[in-house]
Formats: sequence, structure tokens, C-alpha cells
Amino acid sequence: MKAILIANPKGGAGKTTLATNLAGSLAARKHKVFLWDLDRQHSSLSWLAMRPADRPAILSLDAKDDDELDVPRGSSWLILDSAAGLHGKNLAHALKIADKIIVPVQPSVFDMAATSAFLQTLLMEKAVRKHKTSIGIVGMRVNPRTRAAVTLEAFLAQFKLPVLTYLRDTQIYVNAAFNGLSLKCASSARYSAAASWRTLSCSHARSFGFDTKPCSTSTSGPVVGTRRKP
Repeated sequence: MKAILIANPKGGAGKTTLATNLAGSLAARKHKVFLWDLDRQHSSLSWLAMRPADRPAILSLDAKDDDELDVPRGSSWLILDSAAGLHGKNLAHALKIADKIIVPVQPSVFDMAATSAFLQTLLMEKAVRKHKTSIGIVGMRVNPRTRAAVTLEAFLAQFKLPVLTYLRDTQIYVNAAFNGLSLKCASSARYSAAASWRTLSCSHARSFGFDTKPCSTSTSGPVVGTRRKP
């Protein structure tokens, strides 16, 4: 079982959007996926309850703490959708489980300030310092060729962490969430958004050492600033 923690202490950073779409994208690629909602609002579980039965299955995990984890071994994924304000003992517990951490960040002065302090905290954590847990960044609600996008990229460069992809500011995610859906890996609609998710899910599958199908990154439209660290 490979675990990905989606975390940012600021509310409204895009954690649930990222967690549900990543879970949906991996499930569409034939992986067995578990979704663990750590937020009291249980937005991810609400999304999962609306998910159509004919879509690739995503299993919910209802454990209240890491001592209750009961996830089958093998090529399974555990996506942890964390709560706002994650810190202290709760952060330490989450890091014991996570193989990787994805930090979503939006191009606003408030989001960048909160994320900066959080990334500094993460980089001091023992699991990260000993390279047992790695960190990746996803830019959320980024409109290309804007001053905000350029500012966000400059802000992220100082941490020397891999930027996995940039996701557009679009109503596609809102509309999909109403129906318990996600932008699946092979989606042919809205090429820029679909390609960004395809790149994100494929890079994680390969970094963990398994993948059921080769990923195609070709699209009929531009990818929003997608890049990986050399």
C-alpha cells in the first residue's frame, strides 16, 4: 500500500479537489484506491457517496487514527485528504503513514504565506529529512500567462521541490464534484485540464515503481505549465 497525504494548513487551498481527482484518476487506471477523509466536514466522503456505481470503484477508509488502519497489502493506493490546520501530533501521525506529501497552493498572497510556513515545517520533519517521505507541489487554480501565475512559480522555486503540475482555474472541477466524478486519466474532454491530471497520476504511479498501463502525455491542446524536477 502506497500512501499520499494531501496537506496544506490553509482552508480552501484545494485539498479535497486534489484528493478526489487524484483518487479518481488512479482508479480509472485500474489501481485499487482507498480514500481517507481526515476533515471533520467529510467533503471527500460526500463526494464518494455521490459517485456513480458504473465508475471505477474507490473505497473509503473510516479509521479514526493510524492504529486502526486495515488496508490490504499489494498495489493499493491510500489518498489522505487532510483537514485545515494540520500540525503537531496530527501532522506527525499523518507523516508516519505517508510515503509522499502533495501540497496544493494557490496564487494568492495569503495562500503563499501559509504554505511557506508549512513547507518549512515539513522540511524539518524527521521523515522528510531522512528521505522516508518526499514532498511535491501542485499549483491550484492557476491561469497561465498572468502575473499571479508568474509570482507563484517564483515563490515555489525557492523551496527546490518538484512541481508536479499546475491545474487551471476552471468550473470543470466544480461541475464534476456535483456528480461524484473526477477528470479521469484518459479523458478526451477539456484537454489542458485532463492532461495535467494524467501527468500527475502517471508520475506518482511510476515513482512508486508500478503502473498498469503506459501513460500518454500527448494532447490536442496546451498543458498548463506541467513540469517535473530533473
